[in-house]
Amino acid sequence: MMAIPAFQDQRELPDDDGYFADLRSDARPSWDNPSMPPWPEQQQQYQQDPYRRGDIVVESLTDPTGWKAGAGVPIPEDDRPPAEATSGNRLLTVLLFFSGLGTSIALWLFNTQAGAVSDTTSMMLAAGRITGLIGGYLLFIQLLMMSRVSWLEEWVGSRDLLRWHRWLGTSLFAAVVAHIVFIVYAYSLTAGTGVVEQGWTVITTFPDMISATIATVLLVVIALTSIRFLRNVLPYELWHLIHLSGYAVLLLGYAHQISSGADMSGKFASVFWPALGCLTLAALIWGRIVEPVWLNARHRFSVAEVVAEGANTFSIYIEGKRLDKIPVQAGQFMRWRFLTANGWWQSHPFSLSAAPNGQWLRLTVTIAGGHTAKLATMRPGTPVWAEGPFGTFTAQRRTRRRALLIAGGSGIAPIRALLEDMPADTIVIYRASRPDELVFRAELEDLAEQRDAWVRYIVGGRNDPGPKRLFTPEGLRGLVPDVNRRDVYLCGPPGLVNAAVGTLRQLDVPDSQLHLDPFEF
Repeated sequence: MMAIPAFQDQRELPDDDGYFADLRSDARPSWDNPSMPPWPEQQQQYQQDPYRRGDIVVESLTDPTGWKAGAGVPIPEDDRPPAEATSGNRLLTVLLFFSGLGTSIALWLFNTQAGAVSDTTSMMLAAGRITGLIGGYLLFIQLLMMSRVSWLEEWVGSRDLLRWHRWLGTSLFAAVVAHIVFIVYAYSLTAGTGVVEQGWTVITTFPDMISATIATVLLVVIALTSIRFLRNVLPYELWHLIHLSGYAVLLLGYAHQISSGADMSGKFASVFWPALGCLTLAALIWGRIVEPVWLNARHRFSVAEVVAEGANTFSIYIEGKRLDKIPVQAGQFMRWRFLTANGWWQSHPFSLSAAPNGQWLRLTVTIAGGHTAKLATMRPGTPVWAEGPFGTFTAQRRTRRRALLIAGGSGIAPIRALLEDMPADTIVIYRASRPDELVFRAELEDLAEQRDAWVRYIVGGRNDPGPKRLFTPEGLRGLVPDVNRRDVYLCGPPGLVNAAVGTLRQLDVPDSQLHLDPFEF
């Protein structure tokens, strides 16, 4: 059996060990002016530790005098950031996208004679064909982004892929709806019938329209389940299964395009569309089949141990063959399928909570439902099927010499792993509602000692003064005076991440220095 390092169980740490002493005090020194506590009776206590921020902030124990916040650790001149911003890659990708979009629209232009668009009917028909071409092109691009090929994510970045996926999904839905409306209305004008009657005629008499109708219904369902409210209430497995039906949309819709699309044939179109289809299909096969099969055949993952970490949180240690050959970095996530009797059909994304070391991989799970609760009862030796690694939430994306890591809830897992790869004077802000929700305290403190980093715990309800003030420009600048000269890594609940991003932008932190950890794909 593989030996698992014996980290101290976080639940066994005493509550009076110094970490939470201030949580029981009435001292509430000012955030803005640490030299002038608001109550005279607290003056003596505050002078002993001028960096205290009241009963909601707990210092790192790396230095009893407080927290340097970027003031004391010199950075060597040769310590260059490992990567530049990927704006060049993004720009080239955007140009390629719009070039392909322009090409797909040009197919209609090449097949349309001058003066052909002269009345309402021809205008509606032209609009229908153009929106149909746009919808077909966007569908290919959407599936290409869902292919999970490693080179695409490394080139663009998972954050941009997620944003583009959402934007293109809305655009695809709008283009398909517009295509249907314009075409049916144009045909109804030509036939002199009502729109509803003509729509039924199109569905029942035109070739491959039944399959196109099914594809449209699936697309509507995917669009509806992408609304944030519905996304949050649906089980992850159901949401993921619905989105996988996008492959069926492509197959069903493509048959309609080939049989009915007036602009899908021709000397150039007969090369453009098959080439785009082959690229998308090759990416899907490679990212969804070839890479996962090769990864699991080579490494043969299994569960080594399940270790409790804190309230509703546990870590799963994964062992396997040649783990030192996996191209995974701290901060990345993988999709894990634990081959138990009741869980083999579910795949979930979990980040590594420790930097890879060639002996084991560790992921940390917060219980959020029936599936995650059952994972805590797994036995050693349970086979595991993995996909990945995914994400660019790594130290290799750092563009500045210093970093700020902000975590909340289960987001501490990749942040804790990232700390192992970060430079000196890195600052960690760990947000939690209650002290018993904090995990990896001992490990964070040890890493802070080893890497000359600083840890700040912000504990309390969202309406408490400290947490409420944390993501205001004044509050965050008070904690990290040089915040706009740091790379900022954020991982946690959407509310925390959105609030932090809004505040960081007010503090003039460029987007190129913001690194998020999306799990959507």
